[in-house]
Amino acid sequence: MMTKKAKGKFNWRRFGKISAIVVGVLVVLGIIIPLPIYVETPGAADSLTSYIKVNNKPAKVDGKYLITSVYLQKVTGLGALISLMNPHATLMSEATANSGTTAENSAKINQIYMNSAVNEAKVNAFRASGIAYQRLYNGLYVMGIQDDSHFKGDLKVGDMITAINGKHFSSAKGFQDYIRRQKVGTKITINYQRGNTKKVARQKTVALAGTKNLAGIGIMLADAVDVTADTQVSANMGDIGGPSGGLMFSLQMYDALDKDLNLAKGRTIAGTGTIDNEGNVGEIGGIDKKVIVARDAGAKIFFAPYLKPTKENLKYEENGQTNYQEAKATAAKYAPKLKVVPVKNFKEAVNYLETH
Repeated sequence: MMTKKAKGKFNWRRFGKISAIVVGVLVVLGIIIPLPIYVETPGAADSLTSYIKVNNKPAKVDGKYLITSVYLQKVTGLGALISLMNPHATLMSEATANSGTTAENSAKINQIYMNSAVNEAKVNAFRASGIAYQRLYNGLYVMGIQDDSHFKGDLKVGDMITAINGKHFSSAKGFQDYIRRQKVGTKITINYQRGNTKKVARQKTVALAGTKNLAGIGIMLADAVDVTADTQVSANMGDIGGPSGGLMFSLQMYDALDKDLNLAKGRTIAGTGTIDNEGNVGEIGGIDKKVIVARDAGAKIFFAPYLKPTKENLKYEENGQTNYQEAKATAAKYAPKLKVVPVKNFKEAVNYLETH
């Protein structure tokens, strides 16, 4: 006798319960698990009087100079969706957020940039105030190590190279020229410091990228300098990192150092831009968000680095605009009472404050 199995009814109630559980789990995971995605949002605008001291006392001025910053943090799936609805938020990959390195190395690099910004700001402020100073060249900070470098197992980001084959130079060019005079594959000795510990490494040189016979060590480097004077100036920036505060540091220091000077004139002045020891102001990232925090802090003036827009340099600009173009467009839309002032160097910023 043939039998036929009876078909059971589909249990929709059970299916609904399971589906609800699955959706609930996915929602929870979306809320609590960070993705390899970062969001950049407007940060804060802090008065530099809180951070900079002259002879161990707050560097007071008649007004406020604000350092503007952005917040950068990992997001969950839900956080990413929320960020898409925020006109002042930018999502980016983990690699972009950390400039192609680890989060730990990125933090070290940003502290190096901050130290450099403070020291170069001192140079500009001391020089403008007519105060004698010394710019001591300590060596080179390790900012990155290429995969083909033989020193990869020895050096770490944040180390400071002080000598090559026992020779110390007074500039990055001195170090680079000496290394390039060596043959590719020649063993050289590097003296370096990691914190307070002195170390030595000996490895072979490699060919610089794009060359066959030009020797290098496969390391990205930045100047390590200290600037001192009889008048002591210090800046304890806490966990704020990066080079973009250089211009504003210079203005706060200069205004506080010269007792006969009153640049701020009771105003709240914001801005951004790197500074070098010649006073040149360089471009930075996230300037649209810095305009927003400057507006929220009540600033009426915002200094923005100026670079002449050309077809060539616009190809490499964030959002296809120079810093000044982006800052001006953001202010026109979101902060119409904020005056965006383009500056190429420290002197232009000082001149604007003196004449307006």
